[in-house]
Amino acid sequence: MQPPVERIRLSQSAKDQLIKLKRLTKVEQWNILCRWALCRSLAEPTRPSPIPIPADSNVEMTWPVFSGNIGDSLILALKQRCKNDGLEVSPEILANQFRLHLHRGIGYLAADKSIKNIEHLIQLSVSP
Repeated sequence: MQPPVERIRLSQSAKDQLIKLKRLTKVEQWNILCRWALCRSLAEPTRPSPIPIPADSNVEMTWPVFSGNIGDSLILALKQRCKNDGLEVSPEILANQFRLHLHRGIGYLAADKSIKNIEHLIQLSVSP
């Protein structure tokens, strides 16, 4: 399945937020936290704001590193979300929505005061 992007480069703001999350959760890999963030944003009922996001940090990863062994599931979830939001499922829109959801999700996780360790992060995924 064709990924929405080949390479992911984060904004400096997202990098700073991930550093905070790494410290709190002790999850050392950027890609794992980024997967959590993408899923967190996709679960929100509203669309992410269409704002420009600079790729101005040194945090970069390929799609296979980002997605791990759930790449196809992440692609399908993103496509379904685009359809649900009334958006065309073109490569450009998928890439843009991926970037918007990823950065919004990182922001949501970093702002969540309940996340104090990995257990709190896991609790977010199992709470109704």
